[in-house]
Parts: sequence; structure tokens; C-alpha cells
Amino acid sequence: MRRILVIGIGAGDPEQLTVRAVRLLREADVFFFLDKGDAKQDLLDARQAILDRYREPGGYRVVTAPDVDRDRAPTDYPATVAAWRTRRADLYADLIAGLGEDEIGAILAWGDPTLYDNTVPVLAEVADRGDVPFDFVVEPGISSISALVARHRVALNRIGRPVQITTGRRLAEDGFPAGVDDVVVMLDSRGAFTRFAGEPVDVYWGAYLGTPDEIVVAGPVGEVAEHIQRVRAEARERKGWIMDTYLLRRVGPDEHS
Repeated sequence: MRRILVIGIGAGDPEQLTVRAVRLLREADVFFFLDKGDAKQDLLDARQAILDRYREPGGYRVVTAPDVDRDRAPTDYPATVAAWRTRRADLYADLIAGLGEDEIGAILAWGDPTLYDNTVPVLAEVADRGDVPFDFVVEPGISSISALVARHRVALNRIGRPVQITTGRRLAEDGFPAGVDDVVVMLDSRGAFTRFAGEPVDVYWGAYLGTPDEIVVAGPVGEVAEHIQRVRAEARERKGWIMDTYLLRRVGPDEHS
């Protein structure tokens, strides 16, 4: 039975891997890398750096395949994502079929593969098809959310109060969820936080967390929103890609950071 290891590798720092993640890395025979193009070569390099650190040369092989692209501004978002996942499933099915029957394959998932990552549901779709028999296990990693609040030296939650994780798209459409004053926002390409510039809301923002390119900014949205937008645009232009997230926190008159 082929076996696939989905290993969370943290937000970018090779030292963020758990002891168990390192053990699983050393069990794998083949590592699957998805190539997202020259602009995101850093993401492949970071994964290779982890292998260079924790594996002996020659004891494994890397199989790289072009990633499946999708429309980033679709008219029907759920349908577009569903179709993209199906094409991703086709890709992984081909990669898994290329394994020897007793080989162990591994996918190095950025951050935590259980949070806003498609690897687990895509592999589940491949398994449900039954065309390529395999089993898979999931090893959690340090998420960008954990890295963000640790870097800012704040707690994710406040005593007895809820936290919600959402996307930039939902925040732009719905604003703060009812009854929630602490919101983590991911996948925000348009700066949805700027809509709160006139409200008592603090933002804790970070990009490229856990990497040498890490950038963090915190403060009242009204004071730092333009700075974040400028820094974000400059960083994206410089590197060709950006991964960022932030915590929004409604505050009372004496609670500003």
C-alpha cells in the first residue's frame, strides 16, 4: 500500500518543524513539489532547505510538477475553487501512481495543513476515487496565525471571548462577525482591514512570517493602514509574491496597542 505523509512545515523557519515532523521527513522516499513558477521559486527553495537540513543527500528523490493555476477573480468563487481542486486531485493522483508500491511519498505543506490549505481535502478526493490505492497521514505544523501573534507578543484570544478566522473576501463583504471582537484574516489581497480606519480597531499584521524577509506592523488601523498597504505593495513587487495575515481587534478607549 502506497503511503503519503502530509507534513506541516511551519510558517517558514526550518526550526519550526516538530520532532515528529522531522521523523516523518526521514521516513519518506519521495517528496512531491508543486512548481508555482519563477516568481515563487522561494517556496521551492524553502522546502529544499528543509530537506538539506534534515535529510542526508542521496537518500530520497524529489518529483516536481507544474502546479494547477486558477482564476483569482472568478464570478463564481465556490465553483471555480471546486473545479481547481478536481484538477489538483488529478495531478496528485498521477504523482501518487508514480510511486513504487512500497514507497512513501511526502508533501511539505506550508504552515499547518489543516488550516486554509487544500492538500488534505484534495488527497481525500483522490482516495475516494479509488483509482490509486494509498493511505495518508497528516502532521500538523505551526500556522502563520501562531507565528503572527507570537511575533507580536500578544495572545490570540482575550479572556472568555471568542476568536474567528475568516478570509479577506468575507471580511470585505460582512465586516466583523456578530458577537466577535477578535478576527484573524487570511487570504486578503485587497486590504479589507482599511474599512475600519475610522473605528477603534487595532491590527497586528505580518508577511513572510518565519523567514528572513519577515515584516510586521501593528497599531490602530487608522494610523497604520496606509503604511501596511505601501509596505505590502513594495514587498510584492520586489519578490513577486506575498503571504500575509493579520489579527483585527476591537478595543476600548484604554486598550490600544
